[in-house]
Amino acid sequence: MNACPALTSGHARGGPEFFPPEVVVQVKALACELPATLGVPLSRLSTADIVREVQRHGIVATVSNKTVWRWLHEDAIRPWQHRTWIFPRDPDFAEKAERILDLYARQWEDRPLAADEFVLSVDEKTSIQARIRRHPSTPPGRRRAMRVEHEYERGGALAYLAALDVHRAKLFGRCEPTTGIDPFGRLLTQVMAQPPYRDARRVFCIVDNGSSHRGAASVRRIQAAFPNVIPVHGPIHASWLNQIEIYFSILQRKVLTPNDFGSLAEVEDRILAFQQYYEAIATPFEWRFTKDDLQELLRKLDAPPVALAPAA
Repeated sequence: MNACPALTSGHARGGPEFFPPEVVVQVKALACELPATLGVPLSRLSTADIVREVQRHGIVATVSNKTVWRWLHEDAIRPWQHRTWIFPRDPDFAEKAERILDLYARQWEDRPLAADEFVLSVDEKTSIQARIRRHPSTPPGRRRAMRVEHEYERGGALAYLAALDVHRAKLFGRCEPTTGIDPFGRLLTQVMAQPPYRDARRVFCIVDNGSSHRGAASVRRIQAAFPNVIPVHGPIHASWLNQIEIYFSILQRKVLTPNDFGSLAEVEDRILAFQQYYEAIATPFEWRFTKDDLQELLRKLDAPPVALAPAA
């Protein structure tokens, strides 16, 4: 395709660049291609890369980076960004996910939960390090951010196991040298030893598929120790459905970043102190993702990709 001469004359006349709509569409289509399909050795495209490619394909003779950015901004096309993604591969993904979403809505098998039934979101945060900085951190000051020494010594690592009552914002947690069946059992014992869970009709325990609580054997083991606990396993690779992960992300941002501790004991003390601090001010998460949203998401994942207009 030969570049249209009219598309190169805007600057010569001293006026703004003018491009017909079909050219804008072709540029946007090219921006939505993977670099490999364009034959360029890049992992992502910047606006400058797109300008070079539209010129190489003969779509336009010249166009500014700013103009291309403006076109892409209109449709929120950002090829210089990326996100990781795992497509659902659990054959029972929808069924397992819907059970969890029902519990968040205080439903189980199409019936509302009673007042003495509770929902816990449980998981483990592994390999939390104690990074002992070679020089003390300095506080922020005028026009100066907090400074943390880059070099550190490793002071060991621990695991943090926690359970969140999703409807009461009640937290239970403990630090252990590592994860496993026994540490997980100690967390459940910590929860179930106190009211109202000890005397509850049912306590639904939402867990992922980690090795310490995976499969039918874990269900039998848990229910042998706590007959009123009903383990509810989420789909494979769907931690985003487990509300405790939200709390773990808060813990990571507020307590563990930057990682600057004098010892592993200090890590444990701060984690447990933050747990009390957070619980005193927390309210239940406002969970808005529903079963209808889930079905819409699955429809989008099953839909074939939209065919784009050729770029040349």
